[in-house]
Amino acid sequence: MATGAAPLWFTSLAGLGAAYLTVVFLRLLPYLALYLRRPKDLRRCYGEWAVVTGPTTGLGRSMAMELARRGFNLVLLDLDRDNLREVSEAIREAHAGAVATRTVVFDLSTVGTGAGEEGMRRLREAVDGVEVGMLVNNAAVARPGALYFHEADVERLVAMIRVNAMALTAVTAAVLPAMARRGRGAIVNVGSGSTVAVPSFPLYTVYSSTKRYVEQLSKSLYVEYKGKGIDVQLQVPFYVHTNMLSAAIKDRMLLPAFVATADDYTRAAARWVGHGHIAVPDAGQQLQWFLAAFVPDFAHDWYRLRKHLQHRAILWNLI
Repeated sequence: MATGAAPLWFTSLAGLGAAYLTVVFLRLLPYLALYLRRPKDLRRCYGEWAVVTGPTTGLGRSMAMELARRGFNLVLLDLDRDNLREVSEAIREAHAGAVATRTVVFDLSTVGTGAGEEGMRRLREAVDGVEVGMLVNNAAVARPGALYFHEADVERLVAMIRVNAMALTAVTAAVLPAMARRGRGAIVNVGSGSTVAVPSFPLYTVYSSTKRYVEQLSKSLYVEYKGKGIDVQLQVPFYVHTNMLSAAIKDRMLLPAFVATADDYTRAAARWVGHGHIAVPDAGQQLQWFLAAFVPDFAHDWYRLRKHLQHRAILWNLI
C-alpha cells in the first residue's frame, strides 16, 4: 500500500456511502422538479368533470374538495344518500355554486349482482353527456383486518374483494371508453403501502391482495393507454388520518410524524397526477418507501407479523 493511501475498508465504505447518497438524490429529484415547475391545470388538461368514488370521508372527501378547488365539476359516488347530499352541499357552498355536482348512490359491494347492475346504470346516466376528464378510484374496504385468514368472515372478505377490485374495474370500464374517444383523461387508482413498501402484509392478507391487483391493473393500463393521451396512475398512501385506520392503533402504535393528514396528502397527490405510473405523493412517506427497500424481506415479514399481532390484540380486546 502506498504511503498516505486510504485503507481499503475506508474507500469501500466511502464508495457505498456515495452510492447511497446518489440514490437518495435521484429518488428525491422528481419531488424537487415537481415543486419547481408550474402546477398542471388538471381541468384544462383532462376535462371539466371528475368522478370520485368514496367521497364522503377521509381521502375521498379531501380529494373531492381539492378537485373542486381546481375547478372540476364532480360526480360523487357512494353508498349513503345522506352523506352524499352533505358533501355535495358542502362543495357547492364552498365555491358559491360555481362547482356543479351529481351524486350516484351505489353500494359497490353489490357489483356483479342485480343490485350492482342498477348501480352501474345510475353511474352511466350520471356521466352521460358530460366530459369526464378524471376518475379517482378511492373507495375501498379494509375490514375485517388484523385477523388470521381462518378467523375472518368469508362473506365480508368477498365483499372486500368486490369493492376493492371488482367495483374499481367496473367503474373504470364505464368511464374509460369516452376518454379513449376524446384522446385525453386521467385515472387515479388509490393503492396501498401494503403492496409497494413491504413484501407481505399478514393478518390483512385479503386487503393487501386486492391492492396488489390494483397495482398491476394500474401499471398495465398505463402502458396500454399512455399513447392514447390517458394518464393512469397508482397513488400510494401509507398511514393517513382516516377512518380506515383505527384510532386505538393510531394512538398507541404510530408515530404522528409518519401519519399524514388527508388534506395534506391530497394536495400533494393532485400535483402528481400525470407524472408517471406510480406516485407516493407525501414526501415523508416517499422517504419511508426508500428506506424500506434496504430492509431484507425476512426482516419485513417478521416485523409486520409482530406489529399486526399487536393490532389484533388491540382491536379484538385480547390485551
